[in-house]
Amino acid sequence: MSNQQGHNGDRYGDMFTRLNAANEGAFVPFVMLGDPDIATSLEILKALVEGGADALELGIPYSDPIADGPTIQQASIRALSHKIHPSDCFEVIRLFREIYPDTPIGLLLYSNLVIKPGLEKFYDDAANAGVDSILIADVPLRESERFVDIATKTGVKQILIAPPNASDETLAEIGKKSQGYTYLLGRAGVTGAETAATIPASELIAKLTQYKVAPPLLGFGISKPEQVKEAISAGAAGAISGSATVNIIAENLSQPEVMLSKLRDFVSAMKQATKK
Repeated sequence: MSNQQGHNGDRYGDMFTRLNAANEGAFVPFVMLGDPDIATSLEILKALVEGGADALELGIPYSDPIADGPTIQQASIRALSHKIHPSDCFEVIRLFREIYPDTPIGLLLYSNLVIKPGLEKFYDDAANAGVDSILIADVPLRESERFVDIATKTGVKQILIAPPNASDETLAEIGKKSQGYTYLLGRAGVTGAETAATIPASELIAKLTQYKVAPPLLGFGISKPEQVKEAISAGAAGAISGSATVNIIAENLSQPEVMLSKLRDFVSAMKQATKK
């Protein structure tokens, strides 16, 4: 059992410290590893950071993504058509880590992928590849205990989801257990740029702060710089954008260079909007 805390350090903590000093929020794009193929996938991660991404949120392709909108499902299908396996995904992360040792990397995935190889093995493999956090979309807070325990043991941060309708009791529990950052749902339902985020009232974010949760990043339906601006104004520590990022990949499959250039431009515009 390798404890990676020393090895991986606290990249999220360092990132938030740096951003607070610069008076900025975090912009975190999401993409599916292995989409459209392994070689392009690594180039995509590099382009996102070159564009100014503060951290990356990465998916591992899965055949039955229940909480994903059509855009992310298609990304999974494209990657799986190349027989992409989780071990290939970890290899892409390892290669990325050699170039960017300080960028926080989170995995956003489904419990099947984690349970199948065995929880401890999956978390250990992730830590060894240089992963900082894991968010499991279909594990509610009440079932998160064993994941949090394994995460702590392997030095990975277990990211918890704060739903918009969370009770005070739930928020207090997230406050106790959360590490890295807190994934704040813009609204209940499937992910996607197709449905714009309704920025949760600043009251919810104020409440999260009161319960000392890890810094909240707003996910779901963030596709325009003005939505990033609104999230930051409401008190979020940053914003995560998935479908809008993946759409750029989908629309430029035949022109990888154009795709990479558009990804850099998109991230750069979104990052610009994080300045307070």
